[in-house]
Amino acid sequence: MTASKPLTIRLNGADNVVVAQMDLLAGTGIPEEKITCIDAVPRGHKVATVFLKSGEAVRKYDQIIGFASCDIKPGEHVHTHNLEMKTFERDYAFGAERAPDPDFEIQPATFQGIVRPDGRIATRNYIGIVSTVNCSASVSRFIADALREDVLAAYPGIDGVVPICHGMGCACSSSDEGFTILLNTIEGYVRHPNFAGVLVIGLGCEVMQIDTLLQRRNLAENPALQTMTIQDTGGTRKSVEEGIDRIRVMLPKANEVERRPVPVGHIILGLQCGGSDAYSGISANPALGAAVDLLVRHGGTAVLGETPEIYGAEHLLTRRAVSRKVGEKLIDRIRWWETYTTTHNAEMDNNPSPGNKAGGLSTILEKSLGAVAKGGTTNLTEVYPYAQSITAKGLVFMDTPGYDPVSLTGMVAGGANVICFTTGRGSVYGCRPVPVIKLATNTEMYQRMEDDMDINCGETIDGTASIEEMGERIFKFVLEAASGKRTKSELNGIGDNEFVPWALGAVM
Repeated sequence: MTASKPLTIRLNGADNVVVAQMDLLAGTGIPEEKITCIDAVPRGHKVATVFLKSGEAVRKYDQIIGFASCDIKPGEHVHTHNLEMKTFERDYAFGAERAPDPDFEIQPATFQGIVRPDGRIATRNYIGIVSTVNCSASVSRFIADALREDVLAAYPGIDGVVPICHGMGCACSSSDEGFTILLNTIEGYVRHPNFAGVLVIGLGCEVMQIDTLLQRRNLAENPALQTMTIQDTGGTRKSVEEGIDRIRVMLPKANEVERRPVPVGHIILGLQCGGSDAYSGISANPALGAAVDLLVRHGGTAVLGETPEIYGAEHLLTRRAVSRKVGEKLIDRIRWWETYTTTHNAEMDNNPSPGNKAGGLSTILEKSLGAVAKGGTTNLTEVYPYAQSITAKGLVFMDTPGYDPVSLTGMVAGGANVICFTTGRGSVYGCRPVPVIKLATNTEMYQRMEDDMDINCGETIDGTASIEEMGERIFKFVLEAASGKRTKSELNGIGDNEFVPWALGAVM
C-alpha cells in the first residue's frame, strides 16, 4: 500500500506558509500542518500555517517574500490580496559564503563541437543576415526566405540562414547608452561562433552606420563577413538579389564543417525562466541549478541574468561572490534598477506578470528567490553589463531585463551557445542561432505542451526523480544539444523573431 501524496509542500522548517500540491477546497484539513483551509487555495498557491499579524514578515524558503497587509489566520489563502511589498534591509555579507575553488574533474566531459578556423567553438552552424536598422529588416528577411530548405538541401552541414532583425537603429543619439547597447549586441551576434558567415545590411542613412560598427568594434570585411546598404545597392529588389548572391558564395565554405570532441569548458550556458509559476523555484530551477553545479565542476560557464528577477534575493549571490568587488558590481546594478523604475513611475514589484500570479507567485521577492536557484551553489565569479563578451569561467551574472527575448538576446551577444529555459505556465520561446532547452516545472503542463517541452522537471514533485537526478539529466541533455541534437523549439522552427536588443534612451 503506497502512502498518499501530501496536500502541501513545506520548503523550510522556518516558513510560515506552505504550497498547495493540488486545488484545496475550503474546509480541507492539512494534517501534516495541523490546520484546515479557511478558503479555497489553488494549486501552487500558499496557505498560512500560523497566525500572521498585519505587517509581519511572510517567509518561504526561510526568506522574506513580503509582509501581511492584514491579519492572516492559519489555513487562510496567502496571495496578492493580503501580502504586500515593503522595503527591508538585506545583509549582503560579500564573499562570506565563498566556497573553495571546485575540484575540477580530472577528465572533464566533452561534447561534439564545431571548431572554427580561429579556434572558437560552435554548437550550431548558421549563416546570419544582420540588420543594422529596422529599415533593412524586410530585405534581410526576403533574402533569408529565398534561401530556405530547398536551396540548403545541397548543404547538409548548414543549419539554416537566420535573419537578425529588430526595431531600432535610428532616431537616437550615437553617444547615448542605448546606442552603445545596440552596438554591443549587434557586434556580439556578428562575432558569435554559431555563425559561419554573416551579411550585415543597412539602409544607408541610419544612425547605426555599418562603418561605425566596423571601426568601433575592430571588424573588417572578409569572405565570411560581408556588408551592404540598400541605398547604395539600388533599392529593395537589387539588394535582395545581391544579398542572395553573396550568401550563395558563403555556402560551400560554411558547409565544410565536422564535429569533434571538445571540453565542456567551451560551453557558455544561458539561464532563463519565463512563464514562471510557484513550482519554478521548487522543481525546474533547483534542478537546473544542480546541472549548473555539474557544468562548473567540468570547467564550463553558466550565465544568470534578469536583474529585476533576483531583486530581494541578491544577498544570496553576494555572499557567494569571489570578491567584494564582484558582489558590489551586482548591488550597483540593483541600485540602478531601483532608480530606473522610479524614474519611469514603476516599481520593482511590477515585475510578476498576470500568469506568474495565477501560478501562485505573489511578489517579486517570492519570484526572485525561486529564480536564483537556477544558479546552483557555486561561487559568483563575475558580473557583466548587458551584451558584454563573457570570458570568466564558473557562474557569472549579466545585467539584463526580465523580459525573456531581451534577456537572452544579451546573453547570446555575450557568447552563450546553449540556453536552458525553465517554465511553469508554458513558454514557447526559441532563439536561433542557439539551441534552447525547455524545462517544464510541472507534469500537467508538460503533458499538455509536450511538443514544446524537452524535459519534465515535474517528476521531482511527483516523487519519481530527485533534484540531483534531474540535474544530471539536464546536464546530459545540454551536452547532447551542444553536440547537435535538436531541441523542441528548433524542431518547431522557432527562433527567427526573438532577437530583441534592450531599448534604452530617447527615440527622437
